[in-house]
Amino acid sequence: MSDVIDTVDIPEAPAEAGPSLYAHAPSSVSFNKLRKRLIRNVRQAIEDFAMVGPEAEGRRPRWLVALSGGKDSYGLLALLMDLKWRGMLPVDLIACNLDQGQPNFPKHVLPDYLTRHGIPHRIEYRDTYSVVTEKVPEGATYCALCSRLRRGNLYRIAREEGCEALVLGHHRDDILETFFLNFFHGGRLAAMPPKLLNDDGDMMVIRPLAYCAEEDLARFSEAMEFPIIPCDLCGSQDGLQRNAMKAMIAEIERRMPGRKDSMIRALGNTRASHLLDRSLFDFASLSVTSEKADG
Repeated sequence: MSDVIDTVDIPEAPAEAGPSLYAHAPSSVSFNKLRKRLIRNVRQAIEDFAMVGPEAEGRRPRWLVALSGGKDSYGLLALLMDLKWRGMLPVDLIACNLDQGQPNFPKHVLPDYLTRHGIPHRIEYRDTYSVVTEKVPEGATYCALCSRLRRGNLYRIAREEGCEALVLGHHRDDILETFFLNFFHGGRLAAMPPKLLNDDGDMMVIRPLAYCAEEDLARFSEAMEFPIIPCDLCGSQDGLQRNAMKAMIAEIERRMPGRKDSMIRALGNTRASHLLDRSLFDFASLSVTSEKADG
């Protein structure tokens, strides 16, 4: 993403290492480069897609950061806090975990972590797991219905906390996988938007990790020693189609390094006149002028 992210300057960090969750982060050159690259990626996405709205009645914008306990959401929270610490994100953050009642979910991990680092948060319990297991046929994956129920509850919580935006941890690879899922199986060109207005028109859904590579987030998570909670507690697995897209993209990247960066740039560089969508381009109005035809 070098030609995407290098337009944003990251100011020198203050003397201390950063927010308390960075207290035990490595001091190596490689980690500092990784951290700065991810910060730059996030800052670029926030700027490119105007994610920070104006102050309302003199109050700073408030974001609800969805925290699942996976590497991506931990990384999202840490990077947003890093930007706030550097004075580059004038937003109040509230971390939120929705405990959906999965069996063996370690309820203490997230509140202990957030409290230890002084991070404003809300832990909400809603037994959507029972709803999902009742509605989804045996052998089918739970993920789609589980995600819809989770999103509805997060909207509600964001409203109750006075937040204008719900912040999700989807990254560059998630966006590319969704694009190819729609391309191969949905018959449309669409991906995950970095910024989306919800159906009710009262909440923004934003994805500041849109330019971040999953492999960078994995390395960041390992170095930061986040207390990861596995996403397979319910016994469900990711859809086979998404797994196939992930494998396909990985193979393309292996054969032709740099293709993921090229593909994510392509999603922001469309040419409607070179596609086949008549609702986006008026092909019927194209005609050859008589003067040029005569010439």
